[in-house]
Amino acid sequence: DFETMSGPLIVKRKDHLLQLDFPSRKPEAAEMKEGLLKAFSISPKEVLKSRDWVLVYDSEADVRALKVNASLLSPKQFEKGGIICTAKGDGVDFVSRFFFPGGALFEDPVTGSSHCSLIPYWSEKLGKKEMIAYQLSERKGYLNCTDLGERVLIAGNAVTYMTGEIEI
Repeated sequence: DFETMSGPLIVKRKDHLLQLDFPSRKPEAAEMKEGLLKAFSISPKEVLKSRDWVLVYDSEADVRALKVNASLLSPKQFEKGGIICTAKGDGVDFVSRFFFPGGALFEDPVTGSSHCSLIPYWSEKLGKKEMIAYQLSERKGYLNCTDLGERVLIAGNAVTYMTGEIEI
């Protein structure tokens, strides 16, 4: 269990995956400033907002091919969060990419928090409570997603890259 700014974050082992329990953030229709939309090489078919902006595209191919001009996206233009680009997947339920202006990495490899918005959106669109998502960043990652209404479960593989000890 972790105490975070948005409340407790509970992580459990489920078979060979780590499962995180997050609050759901269903995105709503919104209008993004035209200047921000110009940063994307392909226009979305739908624009939504929760904590993050959610740009919905026609196809997985569009999300894969998407080029983003980071210089047109200043961190000052975003209160918190970033921009999620998503579409229905070809071999999975949905795909996404996550861009975070001003972050250490402009494109995040696999983003649990963005799925707090994607899971309720795609659950409603697809009429499913359990889905498989694929984040199409350079590193890529599959996530098992469950819509519980007020909460979402996000499960995926994790790789240990460091261990250590802290003495207090």
